[in-house]
Amino acid sequence: MSKKFPDRPTQKMQNVSFSSVDEFLDFIPEEELQIVEALRSLIFHCIPEIKEKLSFNVPFYRRHRSLCFIWPASILWGKKKSYDGVQFGFVHGHLMTDDIGYLDRGNRKQIFYRNFQSLKDIDVEIIKSYLYEAVLIDEELRKNSK
Repeated sequence: MSKKFPDRPTQKMQNVSFSSVDEFLDFIPEEELQIVEALRSLIFHCIPEIKEKLSFNVPFYRRHRSLCFIWPASILWGKKKSYDGVQFGFVHGHLMTDDIGYLDRGNRKQIFYRNFQSLKDIDVEIIKSYLYEAVLIDEELRKNSK
């Protein structure tokens, strides 16, 4: 029941609830898992000090602030699947240099992302450069908030 409206049941926005990243990894289908593992590996390789934590039942990665997330299509937001594959997003994408137009913004103001349908879609060097830039933005935001 909703606290605001006691007679109205609370709507769940997600189809799952995980207590750990391992539980999340066990749930997602194999084709998504391969992409997720490749992206996780890149993140940990580029930013060894990064922290991984579930938020909205998907892994988010942070240093001082959230940098990026990995969102497989099998983890719904709402009632229906809105894309295929795995979405890799940058929380502060609006601050990133994206001269080549690699990232998509959809209808979002801040988060920019890229959808991957298969492993071959991942351009490792481009993703690395965006990850390094995300770290620089994170440092700048930390400095500016002091």
